[in-house]
Amino acid sequence: MANMRTYVQLFASFLKIGAFTFGGGWAMISIIEKEVVDTRRWVERQEFLDLLAVAQSLPGILAVNIAVAVGDKITGKGGAVAAALGTILPSFLIILFIAMFLTPDAIKNNATLSAIFRGIRPAVVALIIAPVISSARSAGITWRTVWIPAAVALLIASRLPYLSNPILYIVLGAAVGIFIYRNRMAREGGEAR
Repeated sequence: MANMRTYVQLFASFLKIGAFTFGGGWAMISIIEKEVVDTRRWVERQEFLDLLAVAQSLPGILAVNIAVAVGDKITGKGGAVAAALGTILPSFLIILFIAMFLTPDAIKNNATLSAIFRGIRPAVVALIIAPVISSARSAGITWRTVWIPAAVALLIASRLPYLSNPILYIVLGAAVGIFIYRNRMAREGGEAR
């Protein structure tokens, strides 16, 4: 069983990430990766990408899903709860503060807040693009295979019936992965004989 210090570190790490990241789950991914892979060395980069793939395919908020996956990997259920609470708490408190003291009209008509959000938007785009590029490199996507995620993104963006459903590509990707894995295992088993 993990010691209390690990739970506190998990909570504090994800609290820091949740408090200082704008733009949602994708904007948080590169910061989470830097914290759990590079700084804390809780998981290896490839393992983080696997956890990210699982977190993306589950319903719910991506940042919370990846926090739960990392926390569970490190210390089990207690770690999952600590990481999830750390991720959720800053947003909850900020929204609570806004709801208590500011009305929607006050936010919309506040020139300072509008200017702040206009300045944050380009940074959020960069925070979203960075983990996409990092994930693509780590996943082994090359110039020869980049057409696969590009085609899937275009099909999802097309809004065509059935073809724009992301669940289709999650299931299809899993089926292709299982097929490739089984073929590889069969070849290796055949060579061993």
